[in-house]
This record gives sequence, structure tokens and C-alpha cells, in this order.
Amino acid sequence: MKLLKKSLLSVLPTIFLLVVAMSCNENFEEPTVSLDGYKVEEGFNLEVVASEPFLEAPVQIDFDSQGRIWAVEMNGFMRQLDGVGENAPTGTIKILEDRDEDGATDHVKVFLDSLVMPRAISLVYGGVLYSEPPNLWFVEVDEDDKPVNRVLVDSLYALEGNPEYQPNGLHLNVDNWLYNAGSHFRYQRKNGEWIKEPTTYRGQWGVTHDNTGRLYYNNNSTQLLGDYILPNRLVRNEFLIPNKGVNQRLTSDQRVYPLHAARVNRGYVDGVLNSDSLLLEVTAACAPFIYRGGTFPEGYDENAFVCIPEINAIKRNILDFKGDRVEAHQAWEGKEFLASTDEGFRPVYLTTGPDGSMYVVDMHRGVIQHQAFLSPYLKKKAMEAQLDTIINSGRILRVSNQSQKNKTVPNLDEMGPNELVQLLTSSNGYLRDQAQHRLVYKKLTAAIPSLLELARNKEHPVSQIHALNTLNGLEQGLDSNMLIEVAENSTPEVVAHAVVILEKFIRNSDAEKVKNLFLNLFNRNDKGIDLYLASTIGIWANANSDAFSPILQELKTKYPLNQVIQEALVSGMGNLDDKNREELMLTEKDSLLAQNLVRNFKRKTADKKNPIYVRNGSGQDSRTKGAKLYRQICAACHQADGTGAEGLAPPLVDSEHVLPSEKLGLIILHGLKGPIEVNGTMYDMNHAMPGLNSNETLSDKDISALVSYVTNAFSKYPKGLSDKRVKELRDMAPKEGGGFTIQELDKTIKTIK
Repeated sequence: MKLLKKSLLSVLPTIFLLVVAMSCNENFEEPTVSLDGYKVEEGFNLEVVASEPFLEAPVQIDFDSQGRIWAVEMNGFMRQLDGVGENAPTGTIKILEDRDEDGATDHVKVFLDSLVMPRAISLVYGGVLYSEPPNLWFVEVDEDDKPVNRVLVDSLYALEGNPEYQPNGLHLNVDNWLYNAGSHFRYQRKNGEWIKEPTTYRGQWGVTHDNTGRLYYNNNSTQLLGDYILPNRLVRNEFLIPNKGVNQRLTSDQRVYPLHAARVNRGYVDGVLNSDSLLLEVTAACAPFIYRGGTFPEGYDENAFVCIPEINAIKRNILDFKGDRVEAHQAWEGKEFLASTDEGFRPVYLTTGPDGSMYVVDMHRGVIQHQAFLSPYLKKKAMEAQLDTIINSGRILRVSNQSQKNKTVPNLDEMGPNELVQLLTSSNGYLRDQAQHRLVYKKLTAAIPSLLELARNKEHPVSQIHALNTLNGLEQGLDSNMLIEVAENSTPEVVAHAVVILEKFIRNSDAEKVKNLFLNLFNRNDKGIDLYLASTIGIWANANSDAFSPILQELKTKYPLNQVIQEALVSGMGNLDDKNREELMLTEKDSLLAQNLVRNFKRKTADKKNPIYVRNGSGQDSRTKGAKLYRQICAACHQADGTGAEGLAPPLVDSEHVLPSEKLGLIILHGLKGPIEVNGTMYDMNHAMPGLNSNETLSDKDISALVSYVTNAFSKYPKGLSDKRVKELRDMAPKEGGGFTIQELDKTIKTIK
């Protein structure tokens, strides 16, 4: 696809009228979008499912029971290089339909509009869960696709901040909880009430799960992170902060293979680009996705795909499950699964559809680096290439196996209990997840006999996992005998879920049966099983020390240097009585377990809980806060783009006085007077810049945030300044007051280096 060479603002009214016309018309002329310049792996088809004018800047989608796509549009994001308009209520949630069933969108409905930077959606519990910072909302849908009965789920879901760092995801996992990236909370609805519960903080943008229910995520500079164990197994001890087992880098290989020299934010830094100006490693990785659709060729099931929007590509990784850990490696060297020379192609979300295909959400925005982090280098490059004019587009692409035959998409809301249970055996993980969810939230207890039968069927281990978690969500049908039976005869992945759920049935009358089960499982000599035994044995030992302490001893002896299993042991010992804990600390002495127990005991004594149990919401990142302060305080003189104003203020862009950060901090705090030379030009404004030191409304953290933003936005080598350092600089005012001269300032800087 060719790069747009003129602003699309001029055609915006036409686009709007076209959308209105199409939403009221039964006959549709579908837009045609060229995929020239796109290269997908051999054996796959790449098709456009939806595009402008139906869409603008989509960031996430979900499917309803009819197979329609619901899309969240973050229209306000980076429409201009200075980020103006970000807080305008222009965001929407749309319903995209393919009424002539040719595979492309031909009709659009606006479900919600006038939203400010909406960023996530999940069609759950018969309604729509969506985030509009700072709030998380749930709304029901009437028969005319209109929102009704809106409920505020969480007023602290996403506090103010850079959208690149705000919580997102709303990803439904096998355990019936909704998880998020950029957040340490998970959500669930029971009996009409929403539950918010602490969990491990994960990633930056996008979260996904494998068939077992382990979570995967990433950040801009690390393409794939993940957990070795099911959620919350390592954080049940409120004073334990696990170092292994969660938030693990699954591969050290961050290489990328672009088709062209795309513009990137820090392209001027040595080592970022090669001699051909091609990016070497990820700088904006997001939206990892574990493929579970069941229609891709052999070898693709549970592969990890990662969006690399800065080079207009999607990467493929192959996962290797090793029991007590997960590893990954890139599928190929020298190429990506999907790549394009179209610099508007910005993949930001991937998901499986009801047909088993992979759907790609293409934000299709020329500049996707938030203005708080946007470097002068990228600003210049974007303007030269007119990337800032690509602002009224948005696409959804479908990647499918060329040999895949068209599949009929079932309407799950029309299926009975036993039909939904049968769907738990589907090869398509999306359909399995949705069937399980409907069985749980609709409380279809008539399905319990079929679910019990499926849970015992060891020929279908993935279906067993769904059946167990469906029964657990229904809170009926399970008991210790049934779980013991399943655990004794199933794969390690199924055993993990049985062991986790078994904790709900702790009672002394079952101690002997459970002890025998654990001994049998221990004798299978499987690291994956032992990891879950380690995570639960402390719970059982606290209830019956005589029965389970010997097994605890066996586990800690078998894995003396395995940090994941040792942390799992400590996690399960959160409520271990003082006598048992002291005995372990004494007998183990210098062992890894003893070190972890001592560290945990000290934190408990000092009442220092894992932060996930203390913080109520997410915080604002410093550079976004600094950007807001800059606009409020500095932009009137120095201009929003840092170019300065004639006769009023010198430029900040590439100014030699922005760094070191201590120098900038002194200027902000104490002011500057007299002539100053910037980039060879002398500025003598005949007035002084006032300092902010006496402004009692600005804290040390505020000044730190301001420094962080200015050095990032207007210099090539951003450098922060700690609030502790700011406090020290407050006492370094010029002797005569009224602000530093540049000569005084340079002398002061020399004394503090």
C-alpha cells in the first residue's frame, strides 16, 4: 500500500457522511483496500475484514454470539504531533457487520460514542465490559443493540497517564477471571456483584493465555514475557514478592527483520539501526497472542505471535513447555510471519475468531509514539514522510490457512447446556472459552453430569481443564473424591488444575486420601506436577502438619536450588504456624528455602506486604505528568513543540542547556536571567525567567516529572532527575537571587558533578 501523501482531514466530512449513509442503508458498496507491500508466510491468506471509512484507529476487538465484530476506537490518540485533542470525547465502540456474508464489513453501528481514549473491551456476562480511563464500566445490551443499565465496576481502573502505560486487556482466562496488562488487579462477576482482586502486575499492552491458562504479555523492549505457573499461585503469601515464576523473559532474542527502513523513535542512538537504517531489535513490541484457533497448519498450535508496529510486522515464536518453566524461540531468522512496507500498518492487537482465523487489529496511524515520549528525531522524520497525515484510517485483517474451508460460526447463545459442553472439545480455543463462560455465568447446572463425564475423560486433556474450571465456576458438582480421581490419571497440565481446585476442600477427614495422592504424584517425578505440589503443600501442612510436612520436606530436598519451586513453597506457607516455620528455618540454615523464609519473615514482621496488596490502582507515569505540567507552565513561552517564541523565550529543542538534567533542574527551580546562547544563536530577552522553587503547589516529584519530559521531548539523550536530587537542588539558589546568569549556572554545575 502506498504511503498517503496528503492530509486526510480534508476528506473527513465526506467520510462521516458516508458512514452515516451506510449505517442507514441496506445496500452497501464495500471499500477496497490494497495489500500491496504486505508479505505473509507461505500457506496463509491475508484479507481485509474492515477498513476506513467504517473504522478509525481501532485498538481492540471482540466477537459476539452472532460473529459480529465489536471494535474500540481510540480516535483521539496522536492526531497531531503535539498530542492536542487527546482528551476530546471522540472515542467510540462500534459493531461491524458483514450482512452479505462475503467476509468483509458492509455495515456499522455505533454502540457508544463521546468516549475519551477508550482502550479495552470484552463481551462478557451477556454485556459489554469496557474501559474509559479512569473508569471500568459494564453495560448491558438490549435487543436493538443499545446500551442499558450501565454499572461502574472500578473507578480506579486506569488513573491519569500515558495511554501507552495504562491498564488494558480485559482478557478472560480459563480460571474464569479477567486479566489485564499494566495492572495488578483481576475481575470477576458473581451473582450480579463485581469482584476486584490483587494479582501479579503484568506487561504493558496486551495479555493472552495458553491452553493451560498460563498468562503471556510483554513490554516495548521485550517481545515476550510470561508466567511459568497459573495465576496467583506465587502471591498467596501477601509478604512474598516472587522473583521467578512470573514476569519472566521467555526469550533473550529481541531481533527484528523489517522489510524496509521504518522510522523509529530512537533511531539516532548508536546500535538501534544497522548500516541500512533497518531496526535491529524491538522498541515497541505489544499485544502478544497465543494462537489456539485449531485451523493453522501443524506446528502452529500455541505459538506466540507478537505485534511489532514500529516496523509494520508481526513476529512468530515457538513455545517450549518444560514443566517448571516456559521457553520461546523465534520461528525464523531473517523474516517475520507478516510484514509490510506500508508505514501506516500498525498492528496493536491479535485475537482468534469464531472461525479459527487470526484477526489483526491495525490502528493504521502514522505516528503511534505518544507525545510525552516522542523524540525530536521522530518528529522530524514523521513530518518529512508525512506520517502525521495518516490519521483517519483503521483496519482489521484476517489471517487464515489457505487450506481452511469456510466454517459455519455457531450462535452460542442459542445452544443448550449439553451442546455447550460438547463445544468444550472443539479444536478452537475461542469457542471453548466462550462455551465455558456461558455455562458459568448463565448457571447452566443441567450440564453438570456431562461436565463430570468430560472432566474424567483423559483422552481430551484440554477439555478436562475447561470442564474442571466450568464446574469450579458453577460451584457445584466437584468434591475431593472426584478431583483426586482426575489427578491420579491425567496429564500434568490437568493435574495442576485439580490440585489448585482441591484446596477448596481442605478438611482433616480427607487428609489421608490427599496425602496418598500427593505421594503418588510426587513419585511421577514430573517437575510440572511438583511445582503445583510445592505451591499447595504449605496450605495442607498448616491444616494437618503430621500428614503433609514430610512431603514438604521431600519437595524442598528434591529441589534445593530450583528458585521457582522454592518460591512456590514459600507462597503456600503464608499461613504456616510459627512452630513449623521456625523448625524449617533452623533445619535448613543456609539453604535457598531458609533464605526465602527469613526474608519473608522480616517483611511480615515489618508489615511490608507485596505492593499488589497495598495499592488500589495504577499510577501516572512521570513523563505524561511532566507533559501536562509543561503545557500548563512552560508552553506559553517556549511553545508546545519547544521551538521558543521570538522575543519571549529561546528554543528548548536540541538546546545545550537542557542537559545535564541537574542544569535543567536548577533553571526550573531558580530561574535564569541575562543573555543566553543556544545552538550558536544569542538570545537576550531583556527579562528573566522566573523560578518555580517558591511555588508550594509543585512537589519535588512534579519538578522531576517536568525535567523527565523536557529532556525526553527536546533532546536526543533523555535523562531523568530523581525527586531526591530535586530536593537537594532547591538549596542551591544563586547568591543574589533573581535567577542564575548562564555563567553562574555553569560554575554551579561544575561544583556538583
